[in-house]
Amino acid sequence: MPLDPKAQSLLDMVYRVGAPRFAQLDERQARHSFQKLAYAFRPETPAVTSVTEVPIPRADGSVLMARLYRPIQAHAGERLPLFVFCHGGGWCIGDLESYDVFCRQIANGAAVAVLSVDYRLAPEHPFPAGYLDVALAVDWSIENADLLEIEPDAVALGGDSAGGNLTLAVALKRRDEQVLPALRHLVLIYPCTQILSDRPSRETYGEGYFLDKDSLEWFFERYLPGGEVADWRASPMNAQSLAGLPPMSFVTAQCDPLTDDVAAFAERCRAEGCDVVYREFAGMVHGFAILGGFFPQATEAVAAICTDLQARIAQG
Repeated sequence: MPLDPKAQSLLDMVYRVGAPRFAQLDERQARHSFQKLAYAFRPETPAVTSVTEVPIPRADGSVLMARLYRPIQAHAGERLPLFVFCHGGGWCIGDLESYDVFCRQIANGAAVAVLSVDYRLAPEHPFPAGYLDVALAVDWSIENADLLEIEPDAVALGGDSAGGNLTLAVALKRRDEQVLPALRHLVLIYPCTQILSDRPSRETYGEGYFLDKDSLEWFFERYLPGGEVADWRASPMNAQSLAGLPPMSFVTAQCDPLTDDVAAFAERCRAEGCDVVYREFAGMVHGFAILGGFFPQATEAVAAICTDLQARIAQG
């Protein structure tokens, strides 16, 4: 399937200048490279009512930081639905700043508060640190609904790539433990659903489509140094059952090595009785959704996510 012309031009630009791939960099360099890409191609920064740094205490005395966005249309003291967001970056890179514009777009477009979670990154903090942080952020937010001025029974969870993986793992945990209130919705943007896979897209789009096989291996080795590839918290497809998960929306990129894994996961969710909305963006590559200054499809994806959040939690 041919790449979208704009995706092709971006890849041509990246490969023409000889930009090193993640697998050729150390963690500091990879994080800086990701930031540069996100900053260069993100859309203009929309205004919101407020942006607040939120410290969330861990049991060991350390602090998990998060950032709370309230939409431009919010009034003082108004309780809002909450969307907890987990950024992507292979569990090793990515940060709050790189996703700042995206979170603002979602807050305004869906009329919800957005809590962006600065979960711990590998290799300094390998599996399951990020998973534990996201689970903590959801639990703490609901317990402190008055402080955050949010509705505790109108909470959604989502993320892109590695953040989508963490979303699924935490949603499965909450389902298994029958935690209430239940999450209202999941947003899954080209999530990693399975660490080891031999589905065709891993080969078809494994070279020359931005997220390549070597980069995937670079991420997996750092996140899972203990070889926990089969653990359902790392590979949600390995969960014994997917039944009972919240309604979910998928956004996928057609030219992505993960796309067949995501499609298989979504189909299994449907087969086990879950409510699934699946949107594939033709000709797009992994990572496009935050590059709205370059890809018009990113704007379309954000609008679709906002529509689903409004239907599930803003008006739920």
